[in-house]
Amino acid sequence: MTADLRKPITLTTKQKAYLALTCTSIVWGTTWVASKIAVQGMPGLQVAGIRQLTGGSILISFFLLKGQKIPTLTQFGWLIGMGILMFVCSNGLALVSLQYIPSGLSALITALYPLCVVLIELVLYKNNKIGLFTFTGLFLGIGGIVIVFYDNAFHGHAEGYGFGIFTAIISMIAWAIATIIIARKKIGMNPYNATGWQMFTSSIILLGITRISGNHIPISQIPFQSWAAIAYLVIAGSLISFAAFIYSMKHLEPSIAALYAYINPIVAIIVGSLLVGEKLTLTILAGSLITLAGVYIVNQSLKKQKKNIQLIDDADGV
Repeated sequence: MTADLRKPITLTTKQKAYLALTCTSIVWGTTWVASKIAVQGMPGLQVAGIRQLTGGSILISFFLLKGQKIPTLTQFGWLIGMGILMFVCSNGLALVSLQYIPSGLSALITALYPLCVVLIELVLYKNNKIGLFTFTGLFLGIGGIVIVFYDNAFHGHAEGYGFGIFTAIISMIAWAIATIIIARKKIGMNPYNATGWQMFTSSIILLGITRISGNHIPISQIPFQSWAAIAYLVIAGSLISFAAFIYSMKHLEPSIAALYAYINPIVAIIVGSLLVGEKLTLTILAGSLITLAGVYIVNQSLKKQKKNIQLIDDADGV
């Protein structure tokens, strides 16, 4: 008895979730290269402003049509503050950095934010104890970045390389601070609806900065490649992969769903070398893998600390 070749192939929920994770990992990695292409024809802050205005407007419209209420004044204050941290300081400066450094390096520096979270919480909240496991992760993460930085810095780089590194680091620190604040303060809003408002309000600030500073070009002079890159960032980066990310988070273990964060920089490095001619050497690849291994170790140590704290709390409650 032969199999019916016309029978449609059906996927299980778990298989769909892994496909969604793959989509998120690859697409969010390629958005760094798309951003690099976009800033080749216009200023980074202007790219960020147009992208956030478009993506934010779509998200806000979607949730308003679903019956979500407009945020209160108190919520607006929080949304504006977080929008400044996440989308003006972090996303905006990340795009500025791409005007001066490779997309893979910028993506790799951004991936260091868990290490920054550990250090900030240690200094300000005394929450994390840096044991040998955590220290090893921090050492590897920073050491890997030094290897990548050294290979780029001493083998030819564009003017403004140091400024690009500086803005990428500030961008990463801003994201780490936003992560800590979000974990500690809730405002009673759907997080994706809140993201839409943060994107929208931050876009007004970003476009205002470009207008006041004169660091912008007229809409009619924006080249096609920049428009195409922005369209990819909004459609693929902000909508399709965002939906895929939500699906993977719903149907996979958090530790599995979070693997995208370790894949994105590698995708950015490889695609950047193929599409925009960014240098890729064994030293850069090795340094990148060392950095991501360090970030993974730090994340694992944080999870272990939280688990131990929870066990102690449970024991105290018995």
